[in-house]
Order: sequence, then C-alpha cells, then structure tokens
Amino acid sequence: MKKFKITSLLLASVMCIGLALTGCGSSKKEANTQNATSDKKEAKVGFIYVGPVGDGGWTYSHDEGRKYLEKELKVPTIYKESVKEDTAEVQKVVEDMINQGCNVIIGTSFGFMDGMEKEAQKHKDIKFLHASGYKSSENMANYFGRIYQARYLSGIVAGMKTKTNKIGYVGAFPIPEVVRGINAFTLGVKSVNPKAEVSVKWTNTWYDPAKEKEAAKALLAEGSDVITQHQDTAGPQQAAEEKGAFSIGYNTDMKDKAPKAYMTAPIWNWGPYYVEQVKAIKEGTWKSQNVWGGLETGMVALAPLTENAPSGAKEAVEKAQKEIMDGKNKIFVGPIKDQSGNIKVEKDKVMTDEELLSFNWFVEGVKGQLAK
Repeated sequence: MKKFKITSLLLASVMCIGLALTGCGSSKKEANTQNATSDKKEAKVGFIYVGPVGDGGWTYSHDEGRKYLEKELKVPTIYKESVKEDTAEVQKVVEDMINQGCNVIIGTSFGFMDGMEKEAQKHKDIKFLHASGYKSSENMANYFGRIYQARYLSGIVAGMKTKTNKIGYVGAFPIPEVVRGINAFTLGVKSVNPKAEVSVKWTNTWYDPAKEKEAAKALLAEGSDVITQHQDTAGPQQAAEEKGAFSIGYNTDMKDKAPKAYMTAPIWNWGPYYVEQVKAIKEGTWKSQNVWGGLETGMVALAPLTENAPSGAKEAVEKAQKEIMDGKNKIFVGPIKDQSGNIKVEKDKVMTDEELLSFNWFVEGVKGQLAK
C-alpha cells in the first residue's frame, strides 16, 4: 500500500479505514448518498505519484494505468512524480494541475490524503480519486485492491519451491497493509508446506534499491532460498538471483529483472478502474465510491508463473484462486494462531475487513518483530 507516513498515530488512523470501507468488501462498490452529477463534460486528468515512473513497481503500475486510460478514452493526462508526502506540497501540486486545466485529480499515495482532502473542499467542481485512504466526500473517493489474495497464491508457489523451509520477506514498514500481506503469504506457504517459516526484515523505506537488496542478502545468508518483498524495486529479486536462489516480486511482473530467480508476483492492474471512473465523470454519472477490488475484478492478480516455479504449482494456484474467487476460501479463517501460538481467530470465524485493515500481529510461521 502506498504510501504511509510513519507517525505515532499511524495505526489508529489506518484502523479508521475499515470503518470507511465497511460494506465495500468482496470488491463491490458502495456509493455515498450524494447524487451523481448529470452534466456531461470533457476530462483532463492529473496523476500525483510518490515515486519515479521508472521504479518498476508501485508508481510504474499506476503510470501504466494512466497510459491505458489515455489509450481507451483518448483523454489528456499529466503527471507529477516523486511528490513528497507533505500536505502543503500536495496542495501545491494539485493547484498547479487545476491551473493546467485538470478536472480530475488522482493521488496514488496514502500520504497524499490530507492535502487532497483540503483541495477537494476548496474545489467542489473537481473530482478526486485517492489510493488507499479513508477520507471521502461528495467529490473525493478512495480505491485499493485486495492484493493479499494474490500474496496468498504466491505463498503457495514459495512453499512448494523452498528446500530449506526458510523463506525471506523484505518489508518496507511494519504497518497493517504490509503485515496483512506477510500474513496472507505465510498462510499460503503453510497451506502446502507446514514446516516452512517466513523470516521478515524491515527496510523502513518504500524505495531504496540498495537497502532492499541488502535486506534480501541478509535473509539469504540466514538460509532462505526463496525471497519475496513488499518494496518498489527489483533489488531483492536481483539479490536472490546473484545467490542462486529464487524469488517472488511485487507490483509488476519482474521476470526481466532477475530471469534466473523470478517465479511470479502479486501485481496491480489499475487501468480498467481509471477508465470506469473517468468515463462516469465524462458522462455525468459519477458518484463518490469506496472500492476494495479483489481477484474477481482484475484489479489484483498473480503474474504468470515462469519456468522457475516448481512442478505442480500452476495447478495448485489455479485451484486456490478459483476457491478464493468463488468465496470458498476467505484466507483469514480460523483457527489462526499468532507467532507465539495463541489463538487469535477462533475456528470457522472469518476476519472482518475492519480487522484486516488494522492488522498488528503476525500469524504462526512468521519470524520477525513488529514495532511496539
């Protein structure tokens, strides 16, 4: 999830997301009570990015969505990359985009939320779409995807591939989105390999190729033979390849970055969502909606498995994916123990979206520390 500003109030803030998104589970969209506008209009869209478009990860995936939007709807777009998660800075960028004629603003970082909210209050005629946040209004909506579903599937691949039963996970920050992904991945691993463990190392950064690579090297030195990540670059993939290990990427298909190591990746596909929203704005039928799209929407997916994936993985993934999409596998269903062996989710109980969006504990099988 992008991008969280790490403060002492972070976890409390993120817990509010669950309340904001209640009812939008299973990827269905819940509209606010405000009526849709009825006037058709042309659209010019401004994208605000937290990283460089060439990061090969999070920002790259959104920029691919921007290009898809341009191609499908023939609408003009502009973008600003590497924008700081600072309210005043975000407001400045938004004002500049509005002055350039944008009537749709898309912010792709959690840390852009407050700045976008202030601008949405000032410019009621402008539509705002914000990735991963929880503040909404008549002209500001939130969107994100259930990437944890794809992480579970990638865990199946990792669990079947490891020979040492040690899998390394390079994580950015110990926040609910990252923790949720680690836990889903681990449950996927354990579903096919109960003996395997997932070791976590934090980088405390979203984008730092060198630091990400070093964290992966440390995990490899401790015996991990499969590496995965919640980071923006292919640094961990390259570390695995250099060691002769295997890897699972994130955000985009990273097979070209480490072809001898890479097996698959949980990936994003933002284009169809952007087309849907901007088309509605152009047609005057848009409503402010909170969306959390799952595998069935295509917003999240598992990239095609490469020849590095283990024998039988394709069939196992396809079976699990069908069960998830059919609603037969909710992933976070009890009994689930934490890493200390305590029952956290009772038998047959399904964790709620509110609980998923405020995850602050590791499941059994994870080796790592969370900030106190």
